[in-house]
Amino acid sequence: MNAISRRIMLGGAAAVIAASTARATSNEEMADMVVIFKDSRKLYLYRDGAPIRQFTIALGFEPEGDKQFEGDGRTPEGTYFIDRLNPNSLFHLSLGISYPDANDRAQAAANGVDPGGDIFIHGSDGRPARRNPEDWTAGCIAVSNAEIEEIWRRVPIGTPIVIQR
Repeated sequence: MNAISRRIMLGGAAAVIAASTARATSNEEMADMVVIFKDSRKLYLYRDGAPIRQFTIALGFEPEGDKQFEGDGRTPEGTYFIDRLNPNSLFHLSLGISYPDANDRAQAAANGVDPGGDIFIHGSDGRPARRNPEDWTAGCIAVSNAEIEEIWRRVPIGTPIVIQR
């Protein structure tokens, strides 16, 4: 391994350690559940059954109804989990949602369609997150870049997320 490769690898490791430390030492209360109300375009962070933070969101470009298949522009409805953190998101940062689950895959198979995937809570592409006609994602939940940074710090992998109308 040459010196440049070693510096890049050590720099990446330092960034991961710094990000982990920032999450662990933050004074902000960690969420133990995320709830999204699609109709009101709100995302709530909960702790011990009480809301601790609220955000205004943008949804998929066809926000009415549950996601049925890849490319339909809908945001799924149901109970899922935060299953990954993506620091290299095209939309600043993103938290992965465990869609599709077994039920979603079975329903899509019964209809002969692909359920899609890669549903995230993510930052913005520069547009503000606000109610229609600003629903612009392919089925994800979007917030501002400052807001995704806070959500990133406060929502650990494994956190349940309930998405409802």
